[in-house]
Amino acid sequence: MDEAVALLPLDALHRELGGRMVAFAGYAMPIQYDGIIAEHNWTRTAAGLFDVSHMGQLTLPLDADVALETVLPGDITGLREGCLRYSMLLNPRGGILDDLMVTRRSGDLYLVVNGATKTADITHLAMSGLTVSHREDLALLALQGPKAVDALERLVPGVSELSFMRAGSFTWGDVPLWISRSGYTGEDGFEISVPATAVEALARALLAEPEVKPVGLGARDSLRLEAGLPLYGHDLTPDITPVEANLAFAISKRRKTEGGFPGAAIVLDQLFNGAARKRVGLRIEGRQPVREGAGVVVDGVTVGQVTSGGFGPALGAPIAMAYVPAALAADGTALHVDVRGRLLAATVVSMPFFPKSYVRQPLAKAGAAQ
Repeated sequence: MDEAVALLPLDALHRELGGRMVAFAGYAMPIQYDGIIAEHNWTRTAAGLFDVSHMGQLTLPLDADVALETVLPGDITGLREGCLRYSMLLNPRGGILDDLMVTRRSGDLYLVVNGATKTADITHLAMSGLTVSHREDLALLALQGPKAVDALERLVPGVSELSFMRAGSFTWGDVPLWISRSGYTGEDGFEISVPATAVEALARALLAEPEVKPVGLGARDSLRLEAGLPLYGHDLTPDITPVEANLAFAISKRRKTEGGFPGAAIVLDQLFNGAARKRVGLRIEGRQPVREGAGVVVDGVTVGQVTSGGFGPALGAPIAMAYVPAALAADGTALHVDVRGRLLAATVVSMPFFPKSYVRQPLAKAGAAQ
């Protein structure tokens, strides 16, 4: 790790736990502790703790909802308090500048943006006339996996009542927390915004729970790949629109009618008339993983490109995401991927590759309704 990087509030703890540190998004971050496959499988069966404090936590005034709709295609004015909405900042061509989460809280709008783009996002929002506060005093943890709720409920009673894409204010002792039931692994789990001064104590308390182990960037990437979730800068770029990325669900119903967001004419034309290319999932024959940049080949002609790829530990097989012509995007389409001159057989499959396990209704409430 030769390049100059900033240190996260948990840097010392990562090193104490044996984290192998790498440069990512301008920060020193752990790529693994016990090994990527072990951490991946632990998250799928128990609970993994991720430090995602490199991401940007921004707040905007509540009355900024109308102005925010001029830079992204989501329905923000109709967003209820305590609810999250996935959306994207778009450029005038409808290309994706970043993908993000927006939450309406009692006193502000809370945005979580990608770490590598947060500075540009803040500038973009400010130039659009929005007043943005970058909460550098806060850290962010993600607790992911089927047993995450068990571990967190012991420390923060009441979090089990949240459902997927819902959030609220909690306390751990005298420490204020903002917790959402969300994440980037396809598993049930939580993201926890905590004052940076208290994050190490909270992380140690979570790691003391029997279900919880630390997990690094490597498993975070393989988990999100199995879940079919795109990574900004790879599967999403300023040259890719939400429709091409198969993220049209993020264009709210009202916005499909009203437009009013950057690139609306292009995006809505693609939505109603079809886009020339699509992001698809690929299952690769054999055991060799394919990586970003590999060409997708049909009849000897390169027709697309892999944007994310690797081995899916829970699947026991290599998988990838790629952009291909819309005519080749149907499930079951046979293709090849060029890996350094060797053509590997691949098949277009639906995503997620591994079933998602989001809790859309808390168990306590589900039981009461029966």
